[in-house]
Amino acid sequence: MQVKASHILVTTLEAAQNLHTQITEGASFGDLAKQHSSCPSGANGGDLGLFGRGQMVPAFEHATFDLPVGAVSQPVETQFGYHLILRTQ
Repeated sequence: MQVKASHILVTTLEAAQNLHTQITEGASFGDLAKQHSSCPSGANGGDLGLFGRGQMVPAFEHATFDLPVGAVSQPVETQFGYHLILRTQ
């Protein structure tokens, strides 16, 4: 099984929580990714494309596979920072 997701990567929990609030209030996930994500995928609105199990770090993978399509995660901490994940497929 594969999923498709986008993410926003930031360095602090506070920044992730602030962005999550903006998204729940209607801000565009892709626009916020372009503006705030420290991951190179931010230039593409955070799009990570399709991936299967074992391709991402465990915390990110578990959060993504557990999300319903169209949902945005709460902040997920990994060794890279804090992620907001949007499952798109």
